[in-house]
Amino acid sequence: MKEYYVYIMASRSGVLYVGVTNDLNRRAYEHEHELIPGFSSKYKTQQLVYFESCLDVESAIAREKQFKGWRRSKKETLIQRMNPGWEDISMQWE
Repeated sequence: MKEYYVYIMASRSGVLYVGVTNDLNRRAYEHEHELIPGFSSKYKTQQLVYFESCLDVESAIAREKQFKGWRRSKKETLIQRMNPGWEDISMQWE
């Protein structure tokens, strides 16, 4: 069974990016190395600060939309609970 992820990337200046992927390791790498043009590369959201897994793509997309509808403070609280130091989680995988 395939696993999907909703995740939050952050820039050093505090910009947040919310996304969905089926390969979190690959996607974090793409963000870190600015391989995909757009919002994330423009604002340098290169640190994976939060993620959660979902069993199907529909659930992941619904959760992503939920996150995007939240105020920044609610996203920050979510990140704080899992990652109080706002460390780049993907660095632990190397």
